[in-house]
Amino acid sequence: MEATPTMTPTMAPANAHKDIPGNPSTATSSKISLSDRSGETVKPLRVLSEADWQFWKENGYIVVKQAVPREQAERLARFLWAFEEKDPNDPGTWYAPPRADMQMKELIGSGMVELYNHQYQWDNRQYPRVYDAFVDIWGTEHLWVTIDRANLNFPLRPQDTFKGFIHWDYDPETRPQNVQGVLALADQNDENMGGFQCIPELYRTYDTWKLTQPADRNRFKPDITGFEDKLVKVKMNAGDLLIFNSTQPHGIRPNRSADQVRIAQYISMMPAEEDNEALRQWRITSWRDRIAPEGYAFPGDPRGWERTRHQTAELSELGKKLLGLTRWADE
Repeated sequence: MEATPTMTPTMAPANAHKDIPGNPSTATSSKISLSDRSGETVKPLRVLSEADWQFWKENGYIVVKQAVPREQAERLARFLWAFEEKDPNDPGTWYAPPRADMQMKELIGSGMVELYNHQYQWDNRQYPRVYDAFVDIWGTEHLWVTIDRANLNFPLRPQDTFKGFIHWDYDPETRPQNVQGVLALADQNDENMGGFQCIPELYRTYDTWKLTQPADRNRFKPDITGFEDKLVKVKMNAGDLLIFNSTQPHGIRPNRSADQVRIAQYISMMPAEEDNEALRQWRITSWRDRIAPEGYAFPGDPRGWERTRHQTAELSELGKKLLGLTRWADE
């Protein structure tokens, strides 16, 4: 069953993302807890191995190898270069000033690409192995996918100020039931070229660490004194999917390579909120009309190219459910 969108295409309602950096296309926390694979009926894993599952539980992140085919990942990478009006073979085109003011100043120079609903992005979101990986993490098949952007992280020049920073997108004190994900669109095996970094040691010891911190600490940006040598710089190949727990302190590391560009798409899933009709309708409108999310760290593309140059993405039957166009409850 398909719904007719009726909402004005504005910020997804009742999500509080105007005040925090998280993704505004889904709720901040799920009513369903992340899977712990306990109980009498433990579902078999679809993508993760038992060793993967133990690593996930211990470290708060996991890399799913070849979640999408390499050529499919690289196809989106090539499109991102064109969308950003940059030439991968001409570094002189890489450093245009930001097109829009960003409230989250720390992200300036981090390479965010304000593209959300292109066909190539949806092809990756609705790829079955990507979906199955998130089913393993959540323990439920009834999921919605985030409507998120992409990243081109260029080598820093001497005058660039981006230093990389560790943060949470959700206040860890609220124990958010949420995960986030990054799909590599190019190989990222050089630790100097930027990409995802996190601190599993702080993830594991948060409850004791917070006792040493001031009560008025910034709940989204931890003081990582003592953890500097605990940073994990995750290596990935094109088509690999990184999933991390939202209570994992993380960030984009600065690109200190000479000429390599980190390219990625952000993809995550969380349990569908089919009783939240306002949010469901907003998601449908965003897909249908190519409307960018609005939020604390989402300035959008002032050129409006998604609306004026591209068509509504075609969805598979799985994709329709991951968007909310078709209800899981109607199976």
